[in-house]
Amino acid sequence: MANRQQQLLAARRSATAIIGMGKTGQSVANYLLHRGISCEAFDEHAVELPASMQIQLHIGQLDADTLSQFERIIVSPGISWNHAALAAAREHGVPVHGDLELFEEHYQGDLIAITGTNGKTTTVSLIDTMLDTLAGGIEAGGNIGMPMLDLIADGDEPQRVVLELSSFQLERANPIHPRWAALLNVQPDHADMHENSDAYKAAKLRLFAGQGDGDKAMLPANGEWNALADDLRGRGVYVRRFGIGDSQELDAGVQQNDDGSWAVFWHHYEVAEFVTSSELPLQGQHQHLNLAVAAQAAADFGVSASVIRQSLTSFRGLPHRMQSLGLVAGREWFDDSKATNPDAARAALSAFHHVIWICGGLRKGLDVSVLKDAVTNHVEQMFIIGNDPKPYAELAYTAGVPASFVKTMDQAVKQAAHAQAGLPVLLSPAAASQDQFRDYVERGRVYAAEVKALEPKP
Repeated sequence: MANRQQQLLAARRSATAIIGMGKTGQSVANYLLHRGISCEAFDEHAVELPASMQIQLHIGQLDADTLSQFERIIVSPGISWNHAALAAAREHGVPVHGDLELFEEHYQGDLIAITGTNGKTTTVSLIDTMLDTLAGGIEAGGNIGMPMLDLIADGDEPQRVVLELSSFQLERANPIHPRWAALLNVQPDHADMHENSDAYKAAKLRLFAGQGDGDKAMLPANGEWNALADDLRGRGVYVRRFGIGDSQELDAGVQQNDDGSWAVFWHHYEVAEFVTSSELPLQGQHQHLNLAVAAQAAADFGVSASVIRQSLTSFRGLPHRMQSLGLVAGREWFDDSKATNPDAARAALSAFHHVIWICGGLRKGLDVSVLKDAVTNHVEQMFIIGNDPKPYAELAYTAGVPASFVKTMDQAVKQAAHAQAGLPVLLSPAAASQDQFRDYVERGRVYAAEVKALEPKP
C-alpha cells in the first residue's frame, strides 16, 4: 500500500491537476491528453464527463495537500482564484494558471485579444466575421464560442485567432503577447470574484503587459488611460484611441456631423472612413463604439474599407444584446438580457428617447442609483423583477418614474404590454440572473417566449 502511494506521488509530480470540469476544464483535459500529458480532474460539484475522456475524476471539496502534489494546476474561470486550496498550493510553489496560459505557451500565430466589462462578444464576433474574408481566415474563442484550447487541439493551428478574454482568464496567466489588443471599458461588475475593484481593473490591464515593439493597443479616449498609453508607447507599441469625438483626433469612434446626425468612423491607413448611424441595424451609441473598434482592427489587418462597410451595415447584433424581437402587441420589444450591470443598462436606456423598462435581478452588490439620470431622461415606467426589488424601487422614486414590482418575467411582459401605447419595451436588467434563471441566456429566452405569447393565436 505504501509503495502504491509512493508511485502515485511520483506520478503526480509530472502531472497536471485540472480544477472545474465544465466546458473549459474538459477542453484542457482534451488538450493535455491529446499530447500525452498526465492529468487528473477535480470538481466540487457532481459532473459527468464524456465516456471517451479517460481521466481520473475527483468529486468533492478541494484538498490543498492533494493539489500540492502536482507539477501544475489549471483552473477554470468559474473557480475563485482565492479558493483556500489554490492559495495553499501556490504557497507550496505549485504553478497555478488558467487555460490562457496553455494557449499562450503553444499558439504561434497572430493573436487579437479583446477585454472589457461590456461589449466584448459583439466586438469579437464582428472582428471574426470581417477577418474571415482574408486568406487564412480567423478563428474566435475564449469566452465566445469554442474554448480557446479547442482551436489548437488537433495541431492544425489557425493563422489568426481572436479571443474574448475575461478578467478571470487574464489574471490566471503570465503576460500574453497579442499582436492587436483592445480594452473596451472597465466598470464595476465582478468585484465579488476579485479582491476589490482595483484588482478587477488590474486583471483587465494584464492584457497589455506582454506587448512590445510593433504591436497595437486600442484604448478608450478618456484621460484615465493616458498613463497606460504613455507606458505602451515607451515600449514601442502603436497606441490607438477610440471614443465619442472628432475623427481628426481619434482613431475610431462615433462622431456627430454638422447636420446633427451621427456616424461610426475608423481609419484606413490615414484616411477616415464613415458609416452613418442610420445605416446600422444595431442600435445604441455604446454598440456603435464596439463596431468602430472592430472596424479598426479589421482595417489594421488589411480588410478593405468596402468589406468593413458592408459588414457594419449588415450586422444585426447578437442574441440578448439589444436584440429587437419585432413588433408585438403594438410596440417593439428589445432583449438586452446580457446587461448584467448598471453601466450596460445605462448605455441601453440611452439608446431610446422614451422606453418601458424591465429591470431587476441579482445585483452582486452593484449600486443601481448611478442610473438615476438615465432613468429620469429615458424611462416612462419600470417593471421590477427578481428577489431584490428594493434598490430598483428606490431608484424609481428618486428618478420620479412610476414603478411596479411584478417579481416574475411573465407578469412583467403582460403588464408592460398595457403600458403607454406605442412605447418600446426594453429588458435590460442591470443585474445578473441567477436569482431566478440559470444564466442571462435563459432569462432572455424566457422573455422572448413571453413576448411571443402576446401574439394573437391564429
